[in-house]
Amino acid sequence: MALLSVLAVLLCLVIGFMLVKSRETETTPTSPGKTKGWPTAGSRPWMDQDLQDDTEATGREEEDGDCVDSCQEEDHPHVPFSSPRYPEETMLERSKDLYTLLNQRRSVRFISPEPVPREVIDNVIRTAGTAPSGAHTEPWTFVVVSDPETKHRIRQIVEEEEEVNYRQRMGDMWVSDLAKLRTNWVKEYLDVAPYLVLIFKQTYGILPNGKKKTHYYNEISVSISCGILLAALQNVGLVTVTSTPLNCGPKLRLLLKRPANEKLLLLLPVGYPASDATVPDLKRKPLHDIMVHI
Repeated sequence: MALLSVLAVLLCLVIGFMLVKSRETETTPTSPGKTKGWPTAGSRPWMDQDLQDDTEATGREEEDGDCVDSCQEEDHPHVPFSSPRYPEETMLERSKDLYTLLNQRRSVRFISPEPVPREVIDNVIRTAGTAPSGAHTEPWTFVVVSDPETKHRIRQIVEEEEEVNYRQRMGDMWVSDLAKLRTNWVKEYLDVAPYLVLIFKQTYGILPNGKKKTHYYNEISVSISCGILLAALQNVGLVTVTSTPLNCGPKLRLLLKRPANEKLLLLLPVGYPASDATVPDLKRKPLHDIMVHI
């Protein structure tokens, strides 16, 4: 009996030790910027780890001591703010008008080579730049390409990688779903569209003194900006198709001579729709399928 008691005590101690180590493991970062369980002092909950790729900067501000102390920056002064307040009837009318405009937006792969005024593109980009961003870091770079040679090189890079994606990397279900939309790795519109707009997210900023500045929620901030950009294009009668060229980011970043802190998020061919343009006959979900009112 005494031996059994001793063994029971030892077993309890072993189990208790294992539980303690298990909890420590759950709260200890497995790699810089990644944690399991609750965030620790070294974690970055504002970074979307799922969307990192090989163009992510390898350096860490915390490790190289090269980041700026935010306390050294001056506070932004506050100024009075007011916005137009409309009668309810006007609000309702404006909300319907904007919905009608944006409900006409479609992804168009048949784009006319007809020139588009550069000033229109400039204003559209300015509009996208009004998006909110984490700590007002504005972590976006819009690269507008109209040079035919550069556009063709972009097409070559994209089609080369996209063919591998369709044939090898993407699953059968993914390829099948895209086939229903009659799309493949051939991207003629990259040559034809008068403009290509490549949107890069800045994973961190670089200050005049060379130090790095943290860009909080850069993925979300730039994504919001892209949404505003799509609305701005629709507002002026231009079309595009959202393109996220898988595995093309590093080559396109080098081609366009973008710095290491920038990662390609989206590629948009921009122009007027071709005279014979067609789009899939798709329907959007009704309000009750996309909204929950509590």
